Amino acid sequence: MTFFHKKQRNPGICRGRLAQSLRFCLASIVALFLIGRLPAQAPGQPAQYKLEAVFLFNFAQFVEWPATAFPDPETPFTIGVLGKDPFGTILDEIISGETVKGHKLQVERYRNVADVKNCQILFISTSEEARFLDILARLKGQPVLTVGESEGFARKGGAVRFLTSEPKIRLRINIDTLTESKLTASSKLLRLAEIVHSEVK
Repeated sequence: MTFFHKKQRNPGICRGRLAQSLRFCLASIVALFLIGRLPAQAPGQPAQYKLEAVFLFNFAQFVEWPATAFPDPETPFTIGVLGKDPFGTILDEIISGETVKGHKLQVERYRNVADVKNCQILFISTSEEARFLDILARLKGQPVLTVGESEGFARKGGAVRFLTSEPKIRLRINIDTLTESKLTASSKLLRLAEIVHSEVK
């Protein structure tokens, strides 16, 4: 079986198909990695949160934080959940025993943004949708990778938005927010995402 017709002469089409193939391969590699890490799904829990939990874990591998994000070598790498937690125990099970560049991974859950301290990745639940603009404003410029699902999350200042398209999870990344937060995303991660900029106010 051939993937490209031998008489295909349009380089634009070839490049487009090649880019799609590369994205598919990268997504497949990630998916294969995830399958071995996914714990059993809790009854009544949406399947999407399994994948989102593993994406949060992988963000720790594919994003660079400034040294100021870790006050000392013993500071743990914290993945936080602000508001109603949709993950149950899945996130805890996935990061159990893992480290990122010498920092032990841990999960923290917060009721209020004022409680968020020394957190590297913060998932902002849809329960906070009415307040997410105020939350993002409070965290603006801090070395925190903000992640959410709310409509307009990335374009209004969040770093990463999950877009669910069953059975897939797509990413929308605000490159301006990454720069403001002094975070650097791997090109491998950026290739899998739709890149956007902050809306002009």
